[in-house]
Amino acid sequence: MSQYSNTEQARRDLGQRLRELRKDAGLTARALAEAAGWHESKCSKLQSGRTVPSSEDIRTWTMLCGVPEEAPDLIATVRATEGAYIEWRRIERAGLKRAQEAATPIFDRTSRFRSYSSWLIPGPLQTADYTRAVLLGTAKRRGLSQDVEEAVAVRMERQHVLHERGRLFAVLLEESVLHKLIGGTEVMAGQLGQLVTAGSLPAVSLGIIPDAADRSGIHPVEDFWIFDDAQVNIELVAAWLTITQPGEIAEYARTFAELASLAVYGAEARALIAGAISALG
Repeated sequence: MSQYSNTEQARRDLGQRLRELRKDAGLTARALAEAAGWHESKCSKLQSGRTVPSSEDIRTWTMLCGVPEEAPDLIATVRATEGAYIEWRRIERAGLKRAQEAATPIFDRTSRFRSYSSWLIPGPLQTADYTRAVLLGTAKRRGLSQDVEEAVAVRMERQHVLHERGRLFAVLLEESVLHKLIGGTEVMAGQLGQLVTAGSLPAVSLGIIPDAADRSGIHPVEDFWIFDDAQVNIELVAAWLTITQPGEIAEYARTFAELASLAVYGAEARALIAGAISALG
């Protein structure tokens, strides 16, 4: 499963459509570039999907190809593609609080949550101290404004969904997540204790995939959330990826089921968490 497959394919398809319009108009890439006042390499990048065209690029392209009526649909395609892959610098340019608030609507309208993580405790199960440590690290790494406390408050408030009737949470963690030190030993001890508490809630199914599990069938993958059967979100290093294509959502659902089959639950999961607490010393 490719992290970028949905977005990359959309960009390639758009580029191929631009190429077809150019060829149908009887124009070479050089001729189109000269008429547009562009470097010839720009045409190549647009047609290959390496560069996403602006609305003005599309209007120029379709005008020169004699099909200006194609512009609105192509511009709509670009906007949909850009919405699927949003760089963190765009999401967080108004601050961490606003970035956290942006995720609230999808949590409010979802009934069935499926979450897999290979590196962090998921937000709804985090303590305030753990969240604070994570967001402080994010702010420092990305050079963001220090509205960490406001962002922590938003994430904590969002945890009300854990206690609302009609919500179901299935959370899968790699065992290694329990041993990743976030915020120091005291913060981590509190977080692991909170994990036991949250895992006992009626709405929460907590599975831990042991380090010793046979990974022949499926290896650790990128962290992802499945919201009902409507949307998948993936946190990448540079961006936030949203998938809404039904086939790809189904692929992530199958992957989640495969990962879930490797996990331990109940007393076995609590024993792994207890071992991680003991290892803190």
